[in-house]
Amino acid sequence: MKKIATVVFLMVTFLSFSQKKKEILEKPYSIKDRTISVYTSADSTNLRLSNTDNLIFSDLKQPLETQLCVFVNPNSKFQTFLGIGGAITDASAEVFARLSKEKQLELLNSYYSKEKGIGYSLIRTNIHSCDFSSESYTYIKEGDTDLKSFNIDHDKIFRIPMIKRATEIAGGKINLYVSPWSPPAFMKDNNNMLKGGKLLPKYYQSWANYYVKFINAYEKEGMPVWGLTIQNEPMATQRWESCIYTAEEERDFLKNYLGPTLKNSGLGAKKITVWDHNRDLLSQRASTILDDADANKYVWGIGFHWYESWSGGDPMFENVGKVHEMYPDKNLLFTEGCVESFDANKYQLWKNGERYGRSMINDFNNGTVGWTDWNILLDEKGGPNHVGNFCFAPVHADTKSGELIYTPSYYYIGHFSKFIGNGAKRISSVASRSQLLTTSFMNKDGKIVTVVMNQSNKKLEYNLCVGTKFSAISILPHAIQTLVF
Repeated sequence: MKKIATVVFLMVTFLSFSQKKKEILEKPYSIKDRTISVYTSADSTNLRLSNTDNLIFSDLKQPLETQLCVFVNPNSKFQTFLGIGGAITDASAEVFARLSKEKQLELLNSYYSKEKGIGYSLIRTNIHSCDFSSESYTYIKEGDTDLKSFNIDHDKIFRIPMIKRATEIAGGKINLYVSPWSPPAFMKDNNNMLKGGKLLPKYYQSWANYYVKFINAYEKEGMPVWGLTIQNEPMATQRWESCIYTAEEERDFLKNYLGPTLKNSGLGAKKITVWDHNRDLLSQRASTILDDADANKYVWGIGFHWYESWSGGDPMFENVGKVHEMYPDKNLLFTEGCVESFDANKYQLWKNGERYGRSMINDFNNGTVGWTDWNILLDEKGGPNHVGNFCFAPVHADTKSGELIYTPSYYYIGHFSKFIGNGAKRISSVASRSQLLTTSFMNKDGKIVTVVMNQSNKKLEYNLCVGTKFSAISILPHAIQTLVF
Protein backbone atom coordinates (compact mmCIF):
# COMPACT_ATOMS: atom_id res chain seq x y z
CA MET A 1 0.00 0.00 0.00
CA LYS A 2 2.89 2.27 0.91
CA LYS A 3 4.48 1.60 -2.50
CA ILE A 4 1.25 2.53 -4.28
CA ALA A 5 0.99 5.74 -2.31
CA THR A 6 4.58 6.62 -3.18
CA VAL A 7 3.96 6.00 -6.88
CA VAL A 8 0.81 8.12 -6.81
CA PHE A 9 2.68 10.90 -5.00
CA LEU A 10 5.49 10.84 -7.57
CA MET A 11 3.02 10.88 -10.46
CA VAL A 12 1.12 13.83 -8.97
CA THR A 13 4.39 15.67 -8.32
CA PHE A 14 5.59 15.00 -11.87
CA LEU A 15 2.31 16.11 -13.44
CA SER A 16 2.27 19.23 -11.29
CA PHE A 17 5.87 20.06 -12.26
CA SER A 18 5.10 19.42 -15.93
CA GLN A 19 2.05 21.67 -15.77
CA LYS A 20 4.05 24.47 -14.11
CA LYS A 21 6.81 24.09 -16.71
CA LYS A 22 4.20 24.23 -19.49
CA GLU A 23 2.69 27.36 -17.94
CA ILE A 24 6.14 28.98 -17.86
CA LEU A 25 6.78 28.03 -21.49
CA GLU A 26 3.34 29.23 -22.57
CA LYS A 27 3.34 32.47 -20.62
CA PRO A 28 0.69 34.74 -22.16
CA TYR A 29 1.97 37.52 -24.40
CA SER A 30 2.04 40.88 -22.64
CA ILE A 31 1.91 44.16 -24.52
CA LYS A 32 3.03 46.10 -21.45
CA ASP A 33 5.99 48.45 -22.02
CA ARG A 34 6.44 47.34 -25.64
CA THR A 35 7.29 49.82 -28.37
CA ILE A 36 6.61 49.46 -32.09
CA SER A 37 9.36 49.80 -34.68
CA VAL A 38 7.85 50.67 -38.06
CA TYR A 39 9.67 49.83 -41.31
CA THR A 40 8.26 51.15 -44.59
CA SER A 41 8.71 50.82 -48.35
CA ALA A 42 6.49 53.05 -50.46
CA ASP A 43 5.87 53.88 -54.10
CA SER A 44 7.07 57.25 -55.43
CA THR A 45 9.36 57.75 -52.40
CA ASN A 46 12.89 56.82 -51.37
CA LEU A 47 11.61 54.65 -48.53
CA ARG A 48 12.98 51.11 -48.83
CA LEU A 49 12.78 49.00 -45.69
CA SER A 50 13.28 52.30 -43.85
CA ASN A 51 12.69 52.74 -40.12
CA THR A 52 10.01 55.42 -40.35
CA ASP A 53 8.59 55.47 -36.82
CA ASN A 54 8.89 54.23 -33.26
CA LEU A 55 5.56 54.20 -31.46
CA ILE A 56 3.99 53.28 -28.15
CA PHE A 57 0.71 51.61 -27.20
CA SER A 58 -2.21 53.32 -25.47
CA ASP A 59 -5.42 52.01 -23.94
CA LEU A 60 -7.89 50.84 -26.54
CA LYS A 61 -11.47 52.06 -26.63
CA GLN A 62 -14.17 50.23 -28.59
CA PRO A 63 -13.21 50.69 -32.27
CA LEU A 64 -15.77 52.37 -34.48
CA GLU A 65 -16.85 51.19 -37.91
CA THR A 66 -15.49 54.44 -39.31
CA GLN A 67 -12.00 53.54 -38.09
CA LEU A 68 -9.57 51.41 -40.06
CA CYS A 69 -8.06 48.74 -37.82
CA VAL A 70 -5.65 45.82 -37.83
CA PHE A 71 -6.46 43.37 -35.04
CA VAL A 72 -3.63 41.11 -33.87
CA ASN A 73 -4.34 38.25 -31.47
CA PRO A 74 -1.15 36.64 -30.08
CA ASN A 75 -3.19 33.92 -28.36
CA SER A 76 -4.33 32.36 -31.64
CA LYS A 77 -1.37 30.46 -33.10
CA PHE A 78 -1.13 28.52 -36.35
CA GLN A 79 1.64 27.04 -38.52
CA THR A 80 5.36 27.16 -37.76
CA PHE A 81 7.41 29.30 -40.15
CA LEU A 82 10.07 27.42 -42.13
CA GLY A 83 11.71 30.28 -44.02
CA ILE A 84 11.86 32.42 -47.16
CA GLY A 85 14.34 32.22 -50.00
CA GLY A 86 14.95 31.96 -53.73
CA ALA A 87 16.44 29.72 -56.37
CA ILE A 88 20.11 29.63 -57.25
CA THR A 89 19.86 28.41 -60.82
CA ASP A 90 22.58 28.06 -63.43
CA ALA A 91 21.53 31.49 -64.72
CA SER A 92 21.91 33.13 -61.30
CA ALA A 93 25.28 31.51 -60.74
CA GLU A 94 26.60 32.39 -64.22
CA VAL A 95 25.62 36.05 -63.82
CA PHE A 96 27.08 36.08 -60.30
CA ALA A 97 30.43 34.83 -61.64
CA ARG A 98 30.63 37.86 -63.94
CA LEU A 99 30.40 40.34 -61.07
CA SER A 100 33.39 41.91 -59.33
CA LYS A 101 34.36 40.44 -55.97
CA GLU A 102 32.92 43.50 -54.25
CA LYS A 103 29.56 43.17 -56.02
CA GLN A 104 29.46 39.42 -55.37
CA LEU A 105 29.81 40.06 -51.65
CA GLU A 106 27.19 42.82 -51.81
CA LEU A 107 24.75 40.48 -53.55
CA LEU A 108 25.29 37.65 -51.06
CA ASN A 109 24.94 39.97 -48.08
CA SER A 110 21.83 41.58 -49.55
CA TYR A 111 20.06 38.22 -49.61
CA TYR A 112 21.56 36.01 -46.91
CA SER A 113 22.56 38.35 -44.08
CA LYS A 114 19.90 39.37 -41.56
CA GLU A 115 21.91 42.44 -40.57
CA LYS A 116 23.09 43.66 -43.99
CA GLY A 117 20.27 42.19 -46.07
CA ILE A 118 16.94 40.39 -45.91
CA GLY A 119 17.95 37.08 -44.31
CA TYR A 120 17.05 34.35 -46.81
CA SER A 121 17.06 30.86 -45.31
CA LEU A 122 15.81 28.68 -48.21
CA ILE A 123 17.57 27.77 -51.44
CA ARG A 124 16.02 25.85 -54.31
CA THR A 125 18.20 24.56 -57.13
CA ASN A 126 17.73 22.52 -60.29
CA ILE A 127 18.74 18.89 -60.88
CA HIS A 128 20.70 19.27 -64.16
CA SER A 129 19.36 21.83 -66.65
CA CYS A 130 16.21 23.94 -66.67
CA ASP A 131 15.19 26.86 -68.87
CA PHE A 132 17.38 29.15 -66.77
CA SER A 133 20.54 27.37 -67.91
CA SER A 134 22.70 28.37 -70.86
CA GLU A 135 22.16 24.96 -72.45
CA SER A 136 20.45 21.61 -71.89
CA TYR A 137 22.61 19.07 -70.09
CA THR A 138 22.46 16.06 -67.76
CA TYR A 139 24.95 14.40 -65.42
CA ILE A 140 25.26 11.20 -67.47
CA LYS A 141 26.05 10.05 -70.97
CA GLU A 142 22.94 9.57 -73.09
CA GLY A 143 21.65 6.01 -72.74
CA ASP A 144 23.48 5.28 -69.47
CA THR A 145 20.66 3.47 -67.67
CA ASP A 146 22.98 2.29 -64.89
CA LEU A 147 24.23 5.85 -64.27
CA LYS A 148 27.86 4.73 -64.32
CA SER A 149 28.93 8.00 -65.94
CA PHE A 150 27.15 10.18 -63.37
CA ASN A 151 29.09 13.27 -62.27
CA ILE A 152 28.24 16.85 -61.31
CA ASP A 153 31.36 18.49 -62.75
CA HIS A 154 29.13 20.93 -64.66
CA ASP A 155 27.77 22.38 -61.40
CA LYS A 156 31.22 22.76 -59.83
CA ILE A 157 32.06 25.63 -62.18
CA PHE A 158 29.39 28.16 -61.15
CA ARG A 159 26.44 26.82 -59.17
CA ILE A 160 28.05 24.88 -56.33
CA PRO A 161 30.53 27.65 -55.42
CA MET A 162 27.69 30.18 -55.23
CA ILE A 163 25.48 27.94 -53.08
CA LYS A 164 28.40 27.35 -50.72
CA ARG A 165 29.11 31.05 -50.36
CA ALA A 166 25.43 31.86 -49.80
CA THR A 167 25.24 29.19 -47.11
CA GLU A 168 28.33 30.61 -45.43
CA ILE A 169 26.90 34.14 -45.37
CA ALA A 170 23.70 32.71 -43.85
CA GLY A 171 25.74 31.20 -41.05
CA GLY A 172 25.15 27.67 -42.32
CA LYS A 173 21.45 27.97 -41.55
CA ILE A 174 20.06 27.17 -44.99
CA ASN A 175 17.53 24.58 -46.10
CA LEU A 176 18.54 23.50 -49.62
CA TYR A 177 16.01 21.65 -51.73
CA VAL A 178 16.26 20.37 -55.28
CA SER A 179 13.92 19.93 -58.26
CA PRO A 180 14.21 18.25 -61.66
CA TRP A 181 12.73 19.80 -64.82
CA SER A 182 13.09 16.66 -66.98
CA PRO A 183 14.67 13.22 -66.98
CA PRO A 184 17.34 12.60 -69.65
CA ALA A 185 15.92 12.40 -73.17
CA PHE A 186 16.34 8.63 -73.59
CA MET A 187 14.17 8.00 -70.52
CA LYS A 188 11.15 9.79 -72.07
CA ASP A 189 8.54 8.80 -74.62
CA ASN A 190 9.31 11.85 -76.81
CA ASN A 191 13.08 11.25 -76.64
CA ASN A 192 13.53 14.93 -75.80
CA MET A 193 14.23 16.79 -72.57
CA LEU A 194 12.14 19.67 -73.89
CA LYS A 195 8.48 19.95 -74.86
CA GLY A 196 6.86 17.75 -72.23
CA GLY A 197 6.77 14.03 -72.83
CA LYS A 198 6.54 11.37 -70.16
CA LEU A 199 8.95 9.24 -68.20
CA LEU A 200 8.85 5.72 -69.63
CA PRO A 201 7.85 3.12 -67.00
CA LYS A 202 10.92 0.99 -67.77
CA TYR A 203 13.12 3.85 -66.53
CA TYR A 204 11.23 4.59 -63.30
CA GLN A 205 13.86 2.87 -61.17
CA SER A 206 16.79 4.36 -63.03
CA TRP A 207 15.30 7.85 -62.62
CA ALA A 208 14.70 7.26 -58.90
CA ASN A 209 18.35 6.23 -58.60
CA TYR A 210 19.30 9.50 -60.30
CA TYR A 211 17.89 11.54 -57.40
CA VAL A 212 19.97 9.48 -54.98
CA LYS A 213 23.11 10.01 -57.06
CA PHE A 214 22.49 13.75 -57.16
CA ILE A 215 21.80 14.15 -53.44
CA ASN A 216 24.83 12.07 -52.49
CA ALA A 217 27.05 14.02 -54.90
CA TYR A 218 25.95 17.39 -53.52
CA GLU A 219 26.34 16.24 -49.94
CA LYS A 220 29.82 14.97 -50.74
CA GLU A 221 30.58 18.55 -51.74
CA GLY A 222 29.56 19.67 -48.26
CA MET A 223 26.06 20.84 -49.11
CA PRO A 224 23.37 19.03 -47.09
CA VAL A 225 20.17 18.57 -49.09
CA TRP A 226 17.12 19.22 -46.91
CA GLY A 227 14.48 18.07 -49.38
CA LEU A 228 13.28 17.65 -52.94
CA THR A 229 10.28 18.03 -55.18
CA ILE A 230 9.41 15.19 -57.54
CA GLN A 231 8.94 17.22 -60.72
CA ASN A 232 8.79 20.90 -61.57
CA GLU A 233 5.39 21.77 -63.10
CA PRO A 234 4.26 18.21 -63.93
CA MET A 235 1.23 19.36 -65.97
CA ALA A 236 3.01 21.88 -68.24
CA THR A 237 4.30 21.03 -71.71
CA GLN A 238 6.92 23.74 -72.10
CA ARG A 239 9.32 24.54 -74.90
CA TRP A 240 12.05 24.05 -72.29
CA GLU A 241 12.84 21.09 -70.01
CA SER A 242 9.55 19.59 -68.89
CA CYS A 243 7.92 16.25 -68.12
CA ILE A 244 4.26 15.34 -67.62
CA TYR A 245 2.91 13.27 -64.76
CA THR A 246 -0.79 12.76 -64.09
CA ALA A 247 -1.66 12.75 -60.40
CA GLU A 248 -1.84 8.94 -60.50
CA GLU A 249 1.55 8.69 -62.23
CA GLU A 250 3.24 10.97 -59.70
CA ARG A 251 1.60 9.01 -56.87
CA ASP A 252 2.76 5.65 -58.22
CA PHE A 253 6.28 6.82 -59.03
CA LEU A 254 6.57 8.13 -55.48
CA LYS A 255 5.19 5.14 -53.62
CA ASN A 256 6.70 2.38 -55.76
CA TYR A 257 10.05 3.87 -56.74
CA LEU A 258 11.26 7.22 -55.42
CA GLY A 259 10.08 6.88 -51.81
CA PRO A 260 11.42 3.34 -51.26
CA THR A 261 14.64 4.13 -53.15
CA LEU A 262 15.44 7.13 -50.99
CA LYS A 263 14.61 5.16 -47.85
CA ASN A 264 16.72 2.17 -48.85
CA SER A 265 19.62 4.48 -49.68
CA GLY A 266 19.62 6.05 -46.23
CA LEU A 267 17.91 9.22 -47.47
CA GLY A 268 14.48 8.55 -46.02
CA ALA A 269 14.63 11.70 -43.87
CA LYS A 270 14.70 14.01 -46.90
CA LYS A 271 11.57 16.12 -47.14
CA ILE A 272 9.59 15.10 -50.25
CA THR A 273 7.25 17.71 -51.72
CA VAL A 274 4.68 16.78 -54.35
CA TRP A 275 2.96 18.79 -57.12
CA ASP A 276 5.32 21.81 -57.42
CA HIS A 277 2.90 23.53 -59.83
CA ASN A 278 0.11 26.13 -59.75
CA ARG A 279 -2.66 26.61 -57.19
CA ASP A 280 -5.39 25.75 -59.71
CA LEU A 281 -5.06 21.93 -59.59
CA LEU A 282 -3.59 21.84 -56.10
CA SER A 283 -6.57 20.12 -54.49
CA GLN A 284 -6.87 17.31 -57.04
CA ARG A 285 -3.17 16.51 -56.97
CA ALA A 286 -3.04 16.57 -53.17
CA SER A 287 -6.07 14.32 -52.69
CA THR A 288 -4.96 11.79 -55.31
CA ILE A 289 -1.58 11.34 -53.65
CA LEU A 290 -2.38 11.86 -49.98
CA ASP A 291 -5.51 9.69 -49.92
CA ASP A 292 -3.25 6.77 -50.80
CA ALA A 293 -1.67 5.58 -47.55
CA ASP A 294 1.35 4.03 -49.26
CA ALA A 295 2.16 7.31 -51.01
CA ASN A 296 1.14 9.56 -48.12
CA LYS A 297 3.79 8.19 -45.79
CA TYR A 298 6.56 9.57 -47.98
CA VAL A 299 5.11 13.08 -48.36
CA TRP A 300 6.35 15.99 -46.25
CA GLY A 301 4.38 18.63 -48.11
CA ILE A 302 2.67 20.04 -51.18
CA GLY A 303 4.44 22.68 -53.28
CA PHE A 304 2.82 25.30 -55.46
CA HIS A 305 3.52 28.19 -57.87
CA TRP A 306 1.58 31.37 -58.65
CA TYR A 307 1.20 31.22 -62.45
CA GLU A 308 -2.45 30.09 -62.58
CA SER A 309 -3.39 33.65 -63.56
CA TRP A 310 -2.04 32.95 -67.10
CA SER A 311 -5.64 32.07 -68.00
CA GLY A 312 -6.84 35.59 -67.22
CA GLY A 313 -8.31 34.82 -63.79
CA ASP A 314 -7.23 35.90 -60.32
CA PRO A 315 -4.73 34.03 -58.12
CA MET A 316 -6.46 31.12 -56.38
CA PHE A 317 -5.22 31.81 -52.86
CA GLU A 318 -8.21 30.05 -51.29
CA ASN A 319 -7.17 26.74 -52.88
CA VAL A 320 -4.15 26.74 -50.59
CA GLY A 321 -6.40 27.13 -47.56
CA LYS A 322 -8.73 24.37 -48.77
CA VAL A 323 -5.84 21.92 -49.06
CA HIS A 324 -4.63 22.97 -45.61
CA GLU A 325 -8.10 22.20 -44.24
CA MET A 326 -8.08 18.75 -45.88
CA TYR A 327 -4.54 17.77 -44.85
CA PRO A 328 -3.51 19.85 -41.80
CA ASP A 329 -0.68 17.41 -41.04
CA LYS A 330 1.07 18.18 -44.33
CA ASN A 331 3.15 21.27 -45.07
CA LEU A 332 2.40 23.82 -47.77
CA LEU A 333 5.43 25.30 -49.50
CA PHE A 334 5.47 28.02 -52.15
CA THR A 335 8.17 26.72 -54.47
CA GLU A 336 8.29 29.26 -57.33
CA GLY A 337 7.07 32.62 -58.51
CA CYS A 338 8.47 35.41 -60.67
CA VAL A 339 7.27 38.31 -62.78
CA GLU A 340 7.19 37.08 -66.36
CA SER A 341 8.02 38.85 -69.66
CA PHE A 342 11.15 40.82 -68.83
CA ASP A 343 11.28 44.47 -69.85
CA ALA A 344 14.17 46.61 -68.58
CA ASN A 345 11.90 49.67 -68.68
CA LYS A 346 9.88 48.08 -65.86
CA TYR A 347 12.70 47.45 -63.37
CA GLN A 348 11.05 49.80 -60.86
CA LEU A 349 7.42 49.00 -61.66
CA TRP A 350 5.86 49.08 -58.20
CA LYS A 351 3.03 46.67 -58.94
CA ASN A 352 5.61 43.90 -59.46
CA GLY A 353 6.54 44.24 -55.80
CA GLU A 354 2.89 44.41 -54.78
CA ARG A 355 2.31 41.08 -56.52
CA TYR A 356 4.82 39.56 -54.11
CA GLY A 357 3.31 41.20 -51.05
CA ARG A 358 -0.23 40.16 -51.96
CA SER A 359 0.80 36.58 -52.63
CA MET A 360 2.94 36.19 -49.51
CA ILE A 361 0.30 37.58 -47.17
CA ASN A 362 -2.45 35.42 -48.64
CA ASP A 363 -0.31 32.28 -48.85
CA PHE A 364 0.87 32.57 -45.25
CA ASN A 365 -2.66 33.28 -44.02
CA ASN A 366 -3.79 30.10 -45.80
CA GLY A 367 -1.29 27.88 -43.97
CA THR A 368 1.92 28.09 -46.01
CA VAL A 369 5.09 27.41 -43.98
CA GLY A 370 7.74 28.63 -46.45
CA TRP A 371 8.00 30.80 -49.55
CA THR A 372 10.59 30.46 -52.33
CA ASP A 373 11.08 33.01 -55.09
CA TRP A 374 12.52 31.98 -58.47
CA ASN A 375 15.97 33.22 -59.68
CA ILE A 376 17.73 35.39 -57.12
CA LEU A 377 19.79 37.11 -59.83
CA LEU A 378 19.49 37.61 -63.60
CA ASP A 379 21.27 39.81 -66.13
CA GLU A 380 20.12 42.95 -67.96
CA LYS A 381 18.23 40.81 -70.47
CA GLY A 382 16.32 38.73 -67.88
CA GLY A 383 18.51 35.68 -68.46
CA PRO A 384 20.54 33.78 -69.46
CA ASN A 385 17.84 31.40 -70.66
CA HIS A 386 18.48 28.92 -73.46
CA VAL A 387 14.94 29.15 -74.87
CA GLY A 388 14.41 32.90 -74.50
CA ASN A 389 11.99 32.68 -71.55
CA PHE A 390 13.30 35.91 -70.03
CA CYS A 391 11.86 37.02 -66.66
CA PHE A 392 12.39 39.40 -63.77
CA ALA A 393 14.36 38.67 -60.61
CA PRO A 394 14.31 40.78 -57.42
CA VAL A 395 17.88 41.79 -58.27
CA HIS A 396 19.42 42.18 -61.74
CA ALA A 397 23.03 42.72 -62.71
CA ASP A 398 23.97 45.02 -65.54
CA THR A 399 26.91 42.98 -66.76
CA LYS A 400 28.16 45.91 -68.87
CA SER A 401 28.45 48.37 -65.98
CA GLY A 402 28.84 45.77 -63.24
CA GLU A 403 26.11 47.40 -61.16
CA LEU A 404 23.30 45.68 -59.25
CA ILE A 405 19.69 46.81 -59.74
CA TYR A 406 17.32 46.24 -56.81
CA THR A 407 13.66 46.09 -57.81
CA PRO A 408 10.57 46.69 -55.63
CA SER A 409 10.13 42.91 -55.39
CA TYR A 410 13.34 42.64 -53.37
CA TYR A 411 12.04 45.07 -50.76
CA TYR A 412 8.57 43.54 -50.58
CA ILE A 413 10.07 40.10 -49.90
CA GLY A 414 12.39 41.68 -47.35
CA HIS A 415 9.47 42.99 -45.31
CA PHE A 416 8.84 39.36 -44.41
CA SER A 417 12.20 37.56 -44.61
CA LYS A 418 14.26 40.12 -42.70
CA PHE A 419 12.02 40.12 -39.65
CA ILE A 420 10.28 36.73 -39.35
CA GLY A 421 12.62 34.15 -37.84
CA ASN A 422 12.69 30.44 -38.56
CA GLY A 423 10.49 28.65 -36.05
CA ALA A 424 8.15 31.62 -35.62
CA LYS A 425 4.45 30.91 -35.23
CA ARG A 426 1.86 32.64 -37.36
CA ILE A 427 -0.75 34.36 -35.22
CA SER A 428 -4.12 35.90 -36.00
CA SER A 429 -4.01 39.19 -37.92
CA VAL A 430 -7.17 40.72 -39.36
CA ALA A 431 -7.80 44.00 -41.21
CA SER A 432 -11.20 45.69 -40.87
CA ARG A 433 -11.22 46.99 -44.45
CA SER A 434 -10.07 45.61 -47.81
CA GLN A 435 -7.65 48.46 -48.47
CA LEU A 436 -5.24 46.76 -46.09
CA LEU A 437 -3.79 43.27 -46.21
CA THR A 438 -2.04 41.84 -43.15
CA THR A 439 -0.33 38.82 -41.64
CA SER A 440 1.47 38.37 -38.32
CA PHE A 441 4.04 36.05 -36.76
CA MET A 442 5.46 35.64 -33.28
CA ASN A 443 9.18 34.98 -33.21
CA LYS A 444 10.79 32.61 -30.76
CA ASP A 445 11.98 35.56 -28.66
CA GLY A 446 8.37 36.66 -28.14
CA LYS A 447 8.47 39.63 -30.52
CA ILE A 448 5.58 40.03 -32.92
CA VAL A 449 6.10 40.86 -36.59
CA THR A 450 3.02 42.30 -38.32
CA VAL A 451 3.10 43.07 -42.04
CA VAL A 452 0.56 45.57 -43.37
CA MET A 453 0.13 46.38 -47.06
CA ASN A 454 -1.82 49.38 -48.38
CA GLN A 455 -3.35 48.50 -51.76
CA SER A 456 -5.02 51.88 -52.20
CA ASN A 457 -4.06 55.18 -53.83
CA LYS A 458 -4.58 57.06 -50.55
CA LYS A 459 -2.56 57.65 -47.41
CA LEU A 460 -4.39 55.81 -44.64
CA GLU A 461 -4.57 56.06 -40.88
CA TYR A 462 -5.17 52.80 -39.05
CA ASN A 463 -5.15 51.49 -35.50
CA LEU A 464 -2.95 48.55 -34.63
CA CYS A 465 -5.01 46.79 -31.95
CA VAL A 466 -3.53 44.14 -29.66
CA GLY A 467 -5.74 43.04 -26.78
CA THR A 468 -6.67 46.12 -24.76
CA LYS A 469 -3.99 48.32 -26.35
CA PHE A 470 -3.66 50.17 -29.64
CA SER A 471 -1.37 52.49 -31.57
CA ALA A 472 -2.32 54.92 -34.37
CA ILE A 473 -0.22 54.42 -37.51
CA SER A 474 -0.04 56.13 -40.92
CA ILE A 475 0.70 54.24 -44.12
CA LEU A 476 1.44 55.87 -47.47
CA PRO A 477 -0.34 54.96 -50.74
CA HIS A 478 0.88 51.69 -52.25
CA ALA A 479 3.16 51.03 -49.31
CA ILE A 480 4.11 48.01 -47.23
CA GLN A 481 5.04 48.19 -43.56
CA THR A 482 6.56 45.79 -41.07
CA LEU A 483 5.70 46.47 -37.44
CA VAL A 484 7.94 44.84 -34.82
CA PHE A 485 6.84 44.90 -31.16
